[in-house]
Amino acid sequence: MSQRGEGQKKFQPKPPQRKVAGSVALVVLVLLSIAAGSLAGLMLVYTVDLPQIADLERFHPSTTTELYDIHGRVFGSFALERREIDSYGQFSPLLREAVISIEDKNFESHWGVNLFRVLGAAYHDLTSKSRAQGASTLTMQLARNLFLSSQRTASRKLQEVLLSIQIEHTFTKQQIFTLYANQIYLGHGIYGFEAASQYYFSKHAGDLTLPEAALLAGLPKGPNEFSPILNPDRSFRRRNAVINAMLEDGKITATQAAQARSAPLGLHLQPPPNSVAPWFVEEVRRELERRFGPDHVHEDGLRVYTTLDLDLQEAANSAVLDGMAKYERRRGWRGHLLNVIAGGVGLADFKHPDWVMAPAPGAYEHALVTGVLPYQATARIGDQQVLLTPDDWAWTGFKTATEFLKPGDILYLHIVSQQSSLLRAMLEQDSGAQGALLAMDNASGDVLAMVGGRDFHLSQFNRATQAERQTGSSFKPYVYTAAIEQGVTPEQMIADEPRSFGSYTPHDYEPNYLGNITVERAFAESRNIPALELADRVGMRKVIETAHRFGITGNIPALLPVALGAVEITLEQQVAAYSVFPNDGIRISPRLIRRVTASDGVPLWHDTPEVNEATSAKTARTMMVLLKEVMRSGTGAAATSEIHAPLGGKTGTTNDFTDAWFVGFSPSVTCGVWTGYDDRQSLGAKQTGAQVALPIWVDFMKRAVQGRENESFPGESARTVQAR
Repeated sequence: MSQRGEGQKKFQPKPPQRKVAGSVALVVLVLLSIAAGSLAGLMLVYTVDLPQIADLERFHPSTTTELYDIHGRVFGSFALERREIDSYGQFSPLLREAVISIEDKNFESHWGVNLFRVLGAAYHDLTSKSRAQGASTLTMQLARNLFLSSQRTASRKLQEVLLSIQIEHTFTKQQIFTLYANQIYLGHGIYGFEAASQYYFSKHAGDLTLPEAALLAGLPKGPNEFSPILNPDRSFRRRNAVINAMLEDGKITATQAAQARSAPLGLHLQPPPNSVAPWFVEEVRRELERRFGPDHVHEDGLRVYTTLDLDLQEAANSAVLDGMAKYERRRGWRGHLLNVIAGGVGLADFKHPDWVMAPAPGAYEHALVTGVLPYQATARIGDQQVLLTPDDWAWTGFKTATEFLKPGDILYLHIVSQQSSLLRAMLEQDSGAQGALLAMDNASGDVLAMVGGRDFHLSQFNRATQAERQTGSSFKPYVYTAAIEQGVTPEQMIADEPRSFGSYTPHDYEPNYLGNITVERAFAESRNIPALELADRVGMRKVIETAHRFGITGNIPALLPVALGAVEITLEQQVAAYSVFPNDGIRISPRLIRRVTASDGVPLWHDTPEVNEATSAKTARTMMVLLKEVMRSGTGAAATSEIHAPLGGKTGTTNDFTDAWFVGFSPSVTCGVWTGYDDRQSLGAKQTGAQVALPIWVDFMKRAVQGRENESFPGESARTVQAR
């Protein structure tokens, strides 16, 4: 019995508890295996479409193509994203500290993801109905901005985390911050802190003060919501929140924080790009896109070295606007003001296209009348208030403002001064008359200045290069050149008397006839009958062939009235053609661009202008005798009392005074001016080239010849010029 009992005890089965524990352990292991497999599968799914991190090592963000004038000054740019690239050391330390304090306090220590912030944000999003709470580190923001969408989905967030870990593994913290700082969007089409610093404060990102750095650091959270332009109050509060964060992190002292919080926003906005020479910039854009394609021009940060002289461009802008204002005043007040109230627009709602930049003394601006009293009128330009008093409108002939103004009228003003937030201005008139100017360097063909109209914001049509207008007597140099090539001399006599050419009976502009006069005098006083006599003598086909050699394109009919300018030519062609005379017969085609390089300085293109002989040096010098006489005793004589330098040129006026021209030159610069209405209405009785265009030309050329007064034309010495 005892043996059986001992055997039974030895072979007794395991208790049920042990079986259950083993089964549970097995199930747990299976579940863990399934979870690990699922997680691995998910990781595989979400990493399949992830960009290779090596792409970031080769990443070149879209940058701004910049245009430089002949002195190396930037005056224009093209960009889909306005961005300037800085290295880590070029960012102000204050800016770096401000960004880290407000966006990612643990940036220097985490490995791309801040788990505590992620879990906290997830809990907030699950338990709160308020706006989702951000948990992205700088690295995660960089990954999202470069490679991912902004959709708030779990899959996108997982990809963002995985990319961030890879970025942290591949790059240093300084490299990550630099990529972030050059890529982040900061409002108003601006990307990166360098471009934002230049836009908001007109300075480099390395020169920012504490309040300025804090303002920029606050923008990534909401570039529009915290824009200092659109929402200055919110921007102010956000800036001070950044300052407080820096104080909490020990980055600044309490004194520094207090001073910074009390500082104003201090914006010093950069002028809108391309505002100084908009028509020139637009011509450059077309040329670049023809050569390189739109994508390269707007994304690759090209360096475009143009022919523009910024000083002369500003002189040209002023000359055209001042000259057209003088013309408008001579004609007297014509009224016909547009009224926004009559058009169904409220005073508070109206915005004029001109109001893209703050008005400054010397500028011409359109303004909205907001109040009218007998001896005072108030208006606004954007949010700037303007005051007009009787002296400001005296030229109109009205004694009180109520006689001719009412709220809602759109005025054209010349800003005179600014006192605090109040602008003082003179009333001007914009009847629709237009002016255009183009100047080029005789020796190189470089276009130094270009104005295509009175207001680019109202009309982008370039009247210097696109408008074909009748030339009037400014066509006569081609007639006289053809005649001189066949042996006519300046001293030769020619009849200025009534006559007919078949059924065509022309008249001089002046009612009298001078009888027998020299060819030189006939040209200087722009007599029509002698010009037609010479054209008839040499043949219109010869005249047209001469004009074509000078670069005048298009189909010119072989009709005698063409000799008096009954043919349409662009101002650009006229200027290039006239430069032949001081160039001893050589025509150099005008150019806008000297060379183009990549952003790293690698040469991409160098423009060499076309050069050809339009006429002989002997003929050109003979024509110079005539063209200089215009300035000495003829229709251009008004210029010689104001410009003390050798000059030549020719006026042009069409029938009914629809077009007024002056094209002339010094030994180094040729400039042309055209004035008229786009709809070809008359400029008014006796509004000739000498009356309207020549004063604009004189104002510009006074600046163009500064420091060049001792120049001389080919074949004459400076001493000879000064003796005259």
